[in-house]
Amino acid sequence: MNYAPGAHPNIALELPGWRATVLFVILLAGLAGLLGRGVYLQGIRDDFLQEKGNARYSRVIEVSAHRGMITDRNGLPLAISTPVESVWASPQNAEADNRQVKKLAQILGMNVEEVKNRLFDTSRDFIYLKRQLPPDQVEKVVSLNLPGISLQREYRRYYPAGEETAQLLGFTGQGDNGQEGVELALQERLGGKPGSQRVIRDRRGHIVEDAGSLHAPKPGGDIALSLDSNVQHLAYRELENAIRSHKAKAGAVVVLDARSGEVLALANYPSYNPNNRGKVSSQAMRNRAIADLFEPGSTMKPFTVATAIEHGKVRPETVLDTEHGVMTVGNKKIHDSHPESMLTVSQIIQKSSNVGAAKIALSLESQTLWQSLSDSGFGAHTGSNFPGEAPGKLRDPKTWRPIEQATMSYGHGISVNLLQLARAYTVFANRGELKPVSLLKLDAPSVGRKVFSDSTARALSDMLELVVLPGGTAPLAQVAGYRVAGKTGTAHKLENGHYINRYVASFVGFAPASNPRLVVAVMIDEPSNGQYYGGLVAAPVFSKVTGAALHALNVPNDAPLDNVIAPPEDIVKEEV
Repeated sequence: MNYAPGAHPNIALELPGWRATVLFVILLAGLAGLLGRGVYLQGIRDDFLQEKGNARYSRVIEVSAHRGMITDRNGLPLAISTPVESVWASPQNAEADNRQVKKLAQILGMNVEEVKNRLFDTSRDFIYLKRQLPPDQVEKVVSLNLPGISLQREYRRYYPAGEETAQLLGFTGQGDNGQEGVELALQERLGGKPGSQRVIRDRRGHIVEDAGSLHAPKPGGDIALSLDSNVQHLAYRELENAIRSHKAKAGAVVVLDARSGEVLALANYPSYNPNNRGKVSSQAMRNRAIADLFEPGSTMKPFTVATAIEHGKVRPETVLDTEHGVMTVGNKKIHDSHPESMLTVSQIIQKSSNVGAAKIALSLESQTLWQSLSDSGFGAHTGSNFPGEAPGKLRDPKTWRPIEQATMSYGHGISVNLLQLARAYTVFANRGELKPVSLLKLDAPSVGRKVFSDSTARALSDMLELVVLPGGTAPLAQVAGYRVAGKTGTAHKLENGHYINRYVASFVGFAPASNPRLVVAVMIDEPSNGQYYGGLVAAPVFSKVTGAALHALNVPNDAPLDNVIAPPEDIVKEEV
């Protein structure tokens, strides 16, 4: 190999001195940068590192607010919230093998894959595995001692009366928020506001220290309903017995305080257990007394007669030709079950004559009859503010044909809910004054609206007393020791715009008739055990509920204890 002259391979090349200086400066600048960054983070922006540390060992969790209690008018609890535990996970800290995941899923009653997906979803910092567990399940979860899994205190609603008040109270869902009934209607007052709390976790993700409250939860307010638990129990018991006895589809009972309009009982059957809603049908959850509509049948006749008396068309003693129980309007015929040639207006109510009611209705202007029915609350909400209330149907009088005006007089072509019908009868129990209904306990009786004069209301009350005596349609509605006034109703059901051979039986009345304290309405849907008339199916329920409720409320008697007159075997049946 050739080398340049004077060169030797073992002699090292000399490097420029400035290169070492540059390297030293770069290293010094890097050290200074690191030192400055450390000073900045530790002394000036120490919150950054604090946040990173807190993210690993502390977190803010929601603290549930205690939901307000619902009580009856006497302070007995109807809905209370009890503390329960919910299981949540921090996926970033979760550690569990397949065996442990399967065990956890078994305890929680969940699918294994679902538990895996939630437990190891690292895109989330917090996730519930299952909420509101019973104590035995909580103990089993704790015994697993799995990293990243903790418990959180929440509240679960409990309903002491169970099925008896289910459709009225409704229920709460996740987060203890109202979903149906009173729970939903009064959510703002009952719900409260949740708070928040900072906690410290150990390396396994378990909460080991309470670092203090950030925002204290605000508990919800307690609510006192107008309901009387004793009366509610009586109504539900007798309704259930009647539904089973008559093999009916369903039914409802409403009991109002005649003086104040407060709802003392509102029972539905069939019902469900709100404390265990695992397999509940939507039909069982329906509040039929408020959400279901039906044609009221002959319970409408008193309003037709009262309107005619109020406008001077008839008097209680006025005699009308009932044409031996058959009347033709246009090309349609109206019938009575018990043909009579002549009846007084009082007898038309007592014997429930369709022909007599139709003649009285046709003597009135359609607008006059409509106004009277509207003023009595038909075709409008009751003011209960209950979710899902159906207002009923009262058509514009300009559309009425003569046959429609005639049949409306005895409850066909108009639809009502049971609460609406019970409220309407307060006009006869309160000297012509329609009372607003209330589901909340009132401090003083509410002021109603005058619909009929005192004399008209008194005349109708006297007529309605005749209905429950022998010769009327409802002797089975009599109550020992009390005078009773009321009216039966029996109506075909409508299906796809046509009447079918299934019925709704009803009875509405008040007692004591001399000084009314209670208005009670009963509706039995599709009785199918051979009897379907209101006087045979609904009236006995009225008698039992009203008698027991009057005694429970210590209402003085206004008749001898032996005043019940044995009804004849052939009770007057109304035409449907």
